Amino acid sequence: MASRGRDTRKRPGGPDFFRLSPRRTGPALAVMLLAGSCGPAAAFTVSISAGNPKTVYLQVGLGSFTGLYNAGGTPGNNATINKESVTVAANAVGNGTAQAMTTDSPQTNSFYDNFVFCSVPQQLYIGGFYRTTGGGGSGSVSVTATVPASLANATGNTIAFSQISWTSSGNGDTGGQPFPAGTFTGGAVQTIGTIAQNQWAESCWTFSYKNTVTPPAGTYTGRVLYTLTAP
Repeated sequence: MASRGRDTRKRPGGPDFFRLSPRRTGPALAVMLLAGSCGPAAAFTVSISAGNPKTVYLQVGLGSFTGLYNAGGTPGNNATINKESVTVAANAVGNGTAQAMTTDSPQTNSFYDNFVFCSVPQQLYIGGFYRTTGGGGSGSVSVTATVPASLANATGNTIAFSQISWTSSGNGDTGGQPFPAGTFTGGAVQTIGTIAQNQWAESCWTFSYKNTVTPPAGTYTGRVLYTLTAP
């Protein structure tokens, strides 16, 4: 069970882009990701009550919510596409040293209880819930990422999406995450997490660029679509 110092229950996210930007001193690289108890804490997931209507909610980066979920709040739509980015110095391009990425999302607090869960700009929030009309059952829903084969610049040069990976955590968390660490698989639809029936789940992702290739200088972009679908 997880704790935030006041709730002994466990608790619980988009598009992505990458950009490569040139520098006048030589080929520099920029990568951008765009995304619409007392005792040791585990990853934050929390059981929620069943209710009408059946509802799914997914938030990657900045989201919209009226109130807080644990106080009767309701989710809204948010069309914002957030970005993760990094600029690699010209003398470091392709040297194999991973480059930390940062986000333009300001989302730090959880809409479940307003806990400051993620640290920006280093981390990107991902979370959501799956609520059914009945309390029984043990099903879950998957969150998937539809990933292009590569990032591309204006002249058609590309970088494989597999150059981008992430770790997963959250303030006060230990243990496994509902949206665990991973690496993009270019040209695929990959499962990046699950939410159990009548559960809120959330994580904070920290992205990095592997920097093991030496592409031509330029601005490289690509968009990942995150989807949560319930039967």
